[in-house]
Amino acid sequence: MTNIILRGISIPSSEGDAAAFATAKKRLNALGLLTAGEMHIHRRSVDARKKGDIRLVISVMTGVKGNISEKQLARLDAVRVVQSDPEICFGNEKMSHRPVVVGFGPAGIFAALLLAENGYRPIVLERGDSIADRVRATERFTKERILDPSSNIQFGAGGAGTFSDGKLMTRVNDPLCGYVLRRLCDFGAPREILYHAKPHIGTDVLRTVVENAEKAVISLGGEVRYRTQMTGILQKNNSVYCLQTTKGEIPCGAVILAPGHSARDTYRYLIENGYNIIPKDFSVGVRIEHLQSDIDDAMYGTGADIQRLGHAEYQLSHREGARGVYSFCMCPGGVVAAAASEEGGVVVNGMSYHARDGKNANCALAVSVLKSDYGDDALKAIDFQRRIEQAAFREGGCDYAAPMQTLGNFLAGKTGGEIGKIRPTYMDGYVKPGDLRNVLPMFVTDLLALGIRRFERNIKGYASPDAVLTAPETRTSAPLRILRNEEGKAIGSDNLYPAGEGAGYAGGITSAALDGMRAAMNLMAKYMPYDK
Repeated sequence: MTNIILRGISIPSSEGDAAAFATAKKRLNALGLLTAGEMHIHRRSVDARKKGDIRLVISVMTGVKGNISEKQLARLDAVRVVQSDPEICFGNEKMSHRPVVVGFGPAGIFAALLLAENGYRPIVLERGDSIADRVRATERFTKERILDPSSNIQFGAGGAGTFSDGKLMTRVNDPLCGYVLRRLCDFGAPREILYHAKPHIGTDVLRTVVENAEKAVISLGGEVRYRTQMTGILQKNNSVYCLQTTKGEIPCGAVILAPGHSARDTYRYLIENGYNIIPKDFSVGVRIEHLQSDIDDAMYGTGADIQRLGHAEYQLSHREGARGVYSFCMCPGGVVAAAASEEGGVVVNGMSYHARDGKNANCALAVSVLKSDYGDDALKAIDFQRRIEQAAFREGGCDYAAPMQTLGNFLAGKTGGEIGKIRPTYMDGYVKPGDLRNVLPMFVTDLLALGIRRFERNIKGYASPDAVLTAPETRTSAPLRILRNEEGKAIGSDNLYPAGEGAGYAGGITSAALDGMRAAMNLMAKYMPYDK
């Protein structure tokens, strides 16, 4: 039997999976091929280019009796199924102490899981709180404006992704992507993430997933130590032998460094102590909110079956020379989240629950920041972000209210704006009318205005005057990269493995998880399992 995936099966949105299976069977029969076993949906997406004929585009996974040639695969628009699991190679060097994973976001979680499953008994250090304590800290910030710099939307179990839409899309073409999704399902994610073209978990479900992953690490001999921030790295002969932390020194045999994209103090320590770190381009911008029903109507047409199609999502981009403006992390039925991690700064992000049943759609609109904009220096990149966040804090009244501007006033060059049918969701509406040109550089606001007008051509009503802008979105990615060699080690170190979004090698939950796994596999290729 040969397992294959038949792609590009288009059916009316009113029809069910049975119609896709029938079409797949007809394609096979036309070439004299017989199915073996059940058919399954591999991928499902919505084609809404013709609002009067919205269709589902489905890929079907099935088995075929006997062998199938490449010519037959091409005629079927099919590919062979390759289910990839990590290929573990064990080294022969012995570690003097257990390996340590710094950070328990997606990269740290999947690195720790892989190490624990293979007998390495990792110790995980997380500067923030467990899920339950982290939820309490974020709720306190929302309700009382009391920020905990160690436990917030950026820091704590699950990393920044825990308080997000839980999107799992990635442009990384890695055969282990399917493995990541399957493991997330093992820990409680819905099975639909295995076949949706734009899979998401939702912040409410993702919290349970993270808790279950933590339990798995611990059950396999690992440890997770919360409120334990790495503050220093002790090396001898280019080898890390001990980490300094807020709770004392921790001997280690090797280190996977996955600190997350907001670990600015960690970045500064590494730079000041001679680690090879380079600045890179990143993006900053705003969150824009529309009524989700307006986005649905604009993209699907009035009266579309949202129950079946799911709320409409969009991806938009426009380029002017070397710089671009684009949508990022669109959250259907979500809220704008208060994502500050430093006192005296305001940061916004997007978040939604699995049901995506909120009234508003929100999305980041981000503009490219080039290295030449801030001086081509890693510390200056951080300072660039921080200055924007502090300006937003001042514009919002210095009590963590987010500066808000209606789109009509923003495009007209007027301050603030009267809130209409679209109610801001940041901190339950804790915003202050202001001028985002006092927060963001002119090159950002100018390109935002141009981009929004262009996006109106793609989505009618996108430039609606009562749409709401809140700022700033500054944590789209790490502004720097920790250099590493072909074995995944930090330059100048024999056993320090930078990983994930915080190291500058990923851009989302799935890609960060993949990079954490690769770091663990590199570590295991050098060292034998820890046996003490």
